[in-house]
Formats: sequence, C-alpha cells, structure tokens
Amino acid sequence: MSRPFNILFLCTGNSARSLLAEAIANHAAVGGGRFKAHSAGSQPKGTPHPLALETLRINGISTEGLHSKSWDVFAAADAPSLDFIITVCDSAAGEQCPYWPGHPMTAHWGVEDPPAAGDETAQRKAFQKAFAILKGRISRFAALPFEALDRAQIAQQAEQIGIEF
Repeated sequence: MSRPFNILFLCTGNSARSLLAEAIANHAAVGGGRFKAHSAGSQPKGTPHPLALETLRINGISTEGLHSKSWDVFAAADAPSLDFIITVCDSAAGEQCPYWPGHPMTAHWGVEDPPAAGDETAQRKAFQKAFAILKGRISRFAALPFEALDRAQIAQQAEQIGIEF
C-alpha cells in the first residue's frame, strides 16, 4: 500500500486511552509512518484529560491537534476511508457503532481506564501503564508484514495483539 493506513481508535469519552493511542500511532518512532491515526468517542467528553496530555509530553510525543470528538465525524460522507478500527475500552467495544465507509477491519485492545484509578497519584501511574500497553501494541501492529498477509490474517493478528499485550 502506498499510503499510510487510516486507523481509528475508539473509546466512549475520547479523552484518555483513544487519544493516547492516536498520538502514539502517529509518532514516527512508534508507528513508523505506516499509520494516519485518528480517535473518537461515542460520547466524547469534549476535552482531553490533562493527565493524558501530560503523559504524552513526558514520553516525548506531540499533543498538537489532539481533541475529543464524536465518532460520527468518521461516519460522514467526507470522512477518510478507514482501514482499521480499534476499540480501547470495553464499553465502546459493546456499543452499536455507526456504518464505517470502506469496511474497515476491527479489533479490540481493551485497556483499563486511567481516570478511574483513584487519586491523582494512582491516575498518573495508570496513565503511564496505559501508555506502555498501547505503545507496545501499536509497535507490534506496525511491525506486521502487511504486504505478506491477506485481510483475514491481518484482522486475526490485530485481534491477537489485544489479547497478548
């Protein structure tokens, strides 16, 4: 494929995990330029969680352009054609999603919700843990030999990454 894969990370609020995943996948050192990542939520909070932004900055990843948005943006006629949709929270995985143009492959990579971890110290640790998990999964996904795999194999590998990491 000559263009980067369009990947959409979904979470209900689109303020923490999905934004982390978007930024990590777009970071050249992790995604390797293989992805144009986006994120969205079924019930977006409207703003990124401050600790999500802090976690990205601490780890040397740009937060420029990150904002909380509805998944309806990616179901619109002028939306980018999506190659992959990955849910990163269990509640979003169970929701009825809109119709996605392009018939993207889907996978679930559940990650615990950092803001639900307790006090601010616990949340900071939870954000770092979520970051590490997502970075590992995205790195592994980016390393797949996409050109040598068919659609079913890619979908299977994407789902397996969410189970193993």
